[in-house]
Amino acid sequence: MAVAAGEEKGFRPGMVAVVRTFGDQLNLHPHVHALVTRGGWTGSGEWVPVPYVSPSAAERLFRHKVISLLQRTGLLDENRTRLLLSWRNSGFSVHNSVTVPAGDGRALEALARHCLRNPVSLACLRFTPGSETASYLPRDGHDGQKVETLDALDFVARLLAHVPDPKRHLVHYYGAYSNVVRGKLKAQSQVQQAEPLASGSGAPRPLPPTSVSPSSPALLRGWAQLIRRIYEIDPLVCLRCRGVMRVVAFITEPRVIRRILDHLAASPCRATQGRPPPLAAPPARAFP
Repeated sequence: MAVAAGEEKGFRPGMVAVVRTFGDQLNLHPHVHALVTRGGWTGSGEWVPVPYVSPSAAERLFRHKVISLLQRTGLLDENRTRLLLSWRNSGFSVHNSVTVPAGDGRALEALARHCLRNPVSLACLRFTPGSETASYLPRDGHDGQKVETLDALDFVARLLAHVPDPKRHLVHYYGAYSNVVRGKLKAQSQVQQAEPLASGSGAPRPLPPTSVSPSSPALLRGWAQLIRRIYEIDPLVCLRCRGVMRVVAFITEPRVIRRILDHLAASPCRATQGRPPPLAAPPARAFP
């Protein structure tokens, strides 16, 4: 990509890679899903687009990186390496036909959710309580495809094979999206902002695009969006008046939390079963 970008000095793209081990029917199928910028940023923060990335060149580069890694770890000797390189088909494949237009947040979210999907889809699972077998349908429909029926314990064993080891991350951030780069850019931007203010030379210089951190309102919307996607309910909408609520404070001290819960349990509106709380009572979660 750096060559395609004209060998820009300090050129750095961004990538989020998700390691996947399963296929459509929970079979072992190791591969990587990656969200990669079609371009990158120079050392000065300038965006340089890349119009085209050759999938065949990316495939050869990917094969070279994997074989080199196996050699360094001692899992591949010279004879086996020459044998792999002599194959007509490399055994590797790269697909980069899926693109997201700039500014299309919904398409980007759908693509990211596809990369992070669970190994098992309950809509594809067919199991009768008490039965000793389970069937798992292909995700993309099973017209003309064989539906595999497994012993229930074999199905559980196949699923457990895809559970990662403790403390092993499956999502990795590289380039401009890595924590190290973002941390350096943030520290650099703070220094750049402080220099004009200390010398009295005027307004601070604008930050490069990659160093812009999310604001506090954006972070607050983030947790609310996650709850809405999982539980299908907006935690910032009042259930009574449908008004928008705001977070007043986060209570983390156990003693204070216990006191509030004990007060709510002793409240008359809570003690009376079958009766909803009065409409005049404020919501317990937040205040509109």
